Parts: sequence; C-alpha cells; structure tokens
Amino acid sequence: MSSIYARILGTGSALPERVVSNADLAKIVDTSDEWIATRTGIRQRHIVADGETTGDLALLAAQRALEAAGVKASELDLIVLGTTTPDLVFPSTACLVQHRLGANGCAAFDVNAACSGFVYALGVADKFIRSGQSKKVLVIGAETLTRMVDWTERETCVLFGDGAGAVVLEAADEAGIYTTCLHADGGYKELLYNPVGVSAGFSDEPNHGVRIRMAGREVFKVAVKTLDALVGETLQAAGMQETDIDWLIPHQANLRIIEATAKRLKMSMDRVVVTVDKHANTSSGSVPLALDHAVRSGKVQRGQNLLLEAFGGGFTWASALLRY
Repeated sequence: MSSIYARILGTGSALPERVVSNADLAKIVDTSDEWIATRTGIRQRHIVADGETTGDLALLAAQRALEAAGVKASELDLIVLGTTTPDLVFPSTACLVQHRLGANGCAAFDVNAACSGFVYALGVADKFIRSGQSKKVLVIGAETLTRMVDWTERETCVLFGDGAGAVVLEAADEAGIYTTCLHADGGYKELLYNPVGVSAGFSDEPNHGVRIRMAGREVFKVAVKTLDALVGETLQAAGMQETDIDWLIPHQANLRIIEATAKRLKMSMDRVVVTVDKHANTSSGSVPLALDHAVRSGKVQRGQNLLLEAFGGGFTWASALLRY
C-alpha cells in the first residue's frame, strides 16, 4: 500500500494597503529608522484600515491560493486557519471565511499557536490528509496583530504588522510534506503574552489592556536556542541532511534570529527567504506570506525542498520540511 502525502498545489497572500515606514513611527514614538532596522531588520509594515479584519485578509489570501491551485472552494474537505487575532470569539474565523468562499459544509476551525499558528495548522492538515480523511485542504495564517499594539511602547510597536497567507494542499502518492514537528512550553508565558481574555482580565471598559507584553531580550535568547534544536530534530525526523534543503522559509520576526538559524544550517542567506524588512512580524501570517512571495517571485521552484519554521508566544515552536 503506497503512502499518502500532503502536497502544496497553490499559494496566496494578502496585505493591507496602508504601509507604515520606520520614519512614520519615529513621528509618534521615540525611535528612528536606524534603531529599528539595526535591531530587527524591519523597514516597514502593513497596517489594516478601520473596519478591515483578519477574516478579510484571510479570504483574499485563500482566494488567491485556490486560484493558483486550480481548485474550487466547493472541493475543499477542510479549512484550518492559524490566528491569534480572530474576528470574533465565535464562530471561528475559519467558519466565517468558509461561508464567504462558498465552501459551506466542510470541517473548519481555528488554531491558536501565536506566531507558530500557520505551521501548526499545516501540521494538522497534513495529518488529516495522511489519515485519508481529507483530500483537499485549505490552510491559512492570518493576523491583525497591530490591533493589540501599544503605540506608545517603542520596544514592541515597531515589531508588528498585519497580513495573511494561504496554501491549498491535496493528497498525493509522492512526497509533499515529509515531516512536521510541533512543540510548546507554557512555562514561558510571562515572556510573551497578552493579559486579556474572555475568562481572565476581560472588561467592557475602553482600553482594557489588550496589549502585547514582551521581554524582548529573553525571547530572543530562547528563540535562537530552541530553533537551533528544532532544525536538528526536523532533519533527523525526515532522514535528511542540511545540504538537502534548498530554501529556508522562517518566521519573519527578527533578522538576527533568521541569520542564526541559517548559520545552524550552514546556509547562505541567498537561500533564505526574507520578508521581515517589508512586512515586519505578522505572526501566523509571516511564514505563508514569505512562502507565497518566494513562489510568485520565481525563487522557489517545483521539486525543491523547503524548511518552514516558526517560534511564538506560549512558547510554541514548529517546523515543516516539504518538497514544493
């Protein structure tokens, strides 16, 4: 009996129209383009307009991925959407997007793993396909994280942007996704979190504290160490070597973290997809945004091996090694 693999048929992405440069931020907070770019590699970010939602970005990314894949929404068996900024508490944003796509009836749910959300969602979709339960799956990562940013706090407000990316997967009898590795450790909660939820810290008062709290230096240290170990684990799980990887497509949070991961893989930065300068940290949106950018720009070609990896609040960390 032959194995079933999940193979990427098409990719898509979406960004809000409004672009905010580092110079723009310097007008509202004590910072500069040099300060931000030196520490993070970020030059600009896209920010949603009033009334524009995570679901709006997710829908557009999904439509573009479906078009690229040549798949109709009605053919989908499953929609998994990674986000930490859903439109509503419920229904899930996946359900809202499903209806707008016209894919009513298939399974649809959100996955919240912070910045690792898309790779987590990809791991879930991979298992559904490998089990034989699903044949065609839409996987989305979408965020409007700037809605949780404190624009008076320069250490965090410069880091984030909004955006979405998506892929369409299909069941195939030859390799697509080789392996996914998903991890979490809630013991690090205090280093990166939002203190407000429905059953804790919630208030109907305005400005009730929905703000990202982050200990940047500590997060950086743990991220570099954790991603270094994750790379080794992923290669071992797939039975592959560093030299087998054609492209590294990392979470776009900080250029120095990306460079450290590339060094671990002994990879030239020419083989690393970097969009953090244009998009900043779009959390769940960052990996699929970078993937779609690499595909549509002609960098990533069919038959190449891609390593996707991410690290986020929780802490969560995850990877996927696949043949495109």
